[in-house]
Amino acid sequence: MKRLLAWLCAMLSALGITACDYFNLRELKPGVSTATEVRERFGPPRMEWKNEDGSVTWEYTRQPEGIECFMITIGPDDILRQIDQVLNEQNFARVVNGMSGDEVRRLLGKPARSQFFQLKHETVWEWKVSHGVGTASEPEFFTVSFNTEGRVVGSGRYTQYRR
Repeated sequence: MKRLLAWLCAMLSALGITACDYFNLRELKPGVSTATEVRERFGPPRMEWKNEDGSVTWEYTRQPEGIECFMITIGPDDILRQIDQVLNEQNFARVVNGMSGDEVRRLLGKPARSQFFQLKHETVWEWKVSHGVGTASEPEFFTVSFNTEGRVVGSGRYTQYRR
C-alpha cells in the first residue's frame, strides 16, 4: 500500500499537484532514506546541482501555482542529507544586487514567471510565495529584477489583488 501511495504521489507531483508533499516529506528521513526513495516519491528533479563536497542537490519546485520549492541534498553515498523549502524570508534576504541569474536560481529554484520590461531594460522573475490568508485570499509574489547583463538590480514583493 505504501508503495502504491508513493507511486501515486510521485505521478501527481510530476503533474504539479502537491497534496502528496506532506506524506512524502514525512516518509523521507535524512541519514536513512536513499536517493532512489527520493526519486520514487518526488519523481525526477527539475534541476540538479553538483556540490563541492561530492553531494548533489535536486530541485523540486511547485511553481507556478504552488508556493514551495524543495532543494533535496543527496550525499556521495546516495543517502538523503537534507530537505529544504527554500522560498522563505531568510533566502529572500540573501538575494543581493550583483548576483547572477544562476546564483538566484540555485538559491530559490525556477521562478513561476519571467518577463522582460522593454522601457526599463530589465527582466523580472517572480515566485508565488503565499496563497493569501482567509477566504478572500490574494496571492503574494517575491520578485527579482535583472539588468541586461543578467545581474540583480533589485527585489521586492507584490500582492495580486482580484477585482
